[in-house]
Amino acid sequence: MKNQYNKTMTACFVGYIVQAIIVNFVPLLFLTFQRQYHLPLSQITMLITFNFGVQLLVDMAAIGFVDKWGYRFCMILAHILSACGLISLTFLPEILPSAFAGILISVMIYAVGGGLLEVLVSPVVEACPSDNKEKAMSMLHSFYCWGQVGVVLISTIFFSVAGIGNWKMALLWAVVPVVNALVFTKVPMVSLLEEGEEGLSIKELFRMKLFWILLVMMVCAGASEQAVSQWVSTFAEKGLGISKAAGDLAGPMAFALCMGLSRMFYGKYGEKIRLDYFMKGSCIFCVISYLGISLFPNPILSLFACAVSGFSVGIMWPGTFSKAAAALPKAGTALFALLALGGDFGCSAGPTLVGFVSDLAGDNLKLGILASIVFPVLVGLAICRKTEGNIGGENERVF
Repeated sequence: MKNQYNKTMTACFVGYIVQAIIVNFVPLLFLTFQRQYHLPLSQITMLITFNFGVQLLVDMAAIGFVDKWGYRFCMILAHILSACGLISLTFLPEILPSAFAGILISVMIYAVGGGLLEVLVSPVVEACPSDNKEKAMSMLHSFYCWGQVGVVLISTIFFSVAGIGNWKMALLWAVVPVVNALVFTKVPMVSLLEEGEEGLSIKELFRMKLFWILLVMMVCAGASEQAVSQWVSTFAEKGLGISKAAGDLAGPMAFALCMGLSRMFYGKYGEKIRLDYFMKGSCIFCVISYLGISLFPNPILSLFACAVSGFSVGIMWPGTFSKAAAALPKAGTALFALLALGGDFGCSAGPTLVGFVSDLAGDNLKLGILASIVFPVLVGLAICRKTEGNIGGENERVF
């Protein structure tokens, strides 16, 4: 029974690789866009904000149509839009009067696909039969990290060989969502709820104190993850004065590798470690890492802190999803869509705060990252809060 869903799980893993491509490819080109199209830092920051802002709107809208259209159709649509956005990035900036407008439209197209993926992938995996849901969720989210590592490594090698002027290799990355869309036309899929059963409504979720705590955790988890991830390439190039290739390898790839190792570690040994203990320790480690990034006088040590901060944020997002799924098993699509909305809002708020504070401080990214320390602190406080969740009519402690 479970074996027939292995292909579904694999396709979901690749779905998160697609998510990694559309989130992390363009940030590798921030300085290139600044130089080629003469874009100020404020417009570069807007690309990040707009990407996750569109995903946030899609998360909200998905509550109304995913169950009606079906998970399979929506999953295929998400991959097609992701591919179209990457493809349009290669020509819209050249044919429109404003290069920035062309980039922004491309970001909008693939961000719609990314928003759908964020809503769909986790519940599809949660619905697949497995022995340990928390381990499966952590392993799923580790593939986002391996996708990020692959994007940085392959893109860096390509740029080193072909030159950064040939950044329109985005066409090559578009192949991944196209192929996975075809896979999703055939793999078996199962619903989170029994046939005829309805999930909780938004109003019902909004009445639950536990839901709001989980939502705050998702916002801060997304912010903690992307506050460093979206800026580490720029930080490495500006802070160390090194080449783009070295900056990408030492920055975002090292960050993603550490984040992936964290998720894979819990995916393998999760049954031996209580999730809340692992998350609390990660929050403390994240605060220490951010302090190191901001306060170390040696830029190499700061860059090392950037990398290891990836390990500290790794469990926050999948851990929160796992807690929510365990505490509210009958919530259905609305829960996952709202949590994805919160996570994407955090993904926008984290790097936007870093960019805003850095801009005020004269392009000082260290101060921007220092300001974002509030996010892991809030995740830790939420986990430490003793909260009772109502599960199937019975109160069960979930934190």
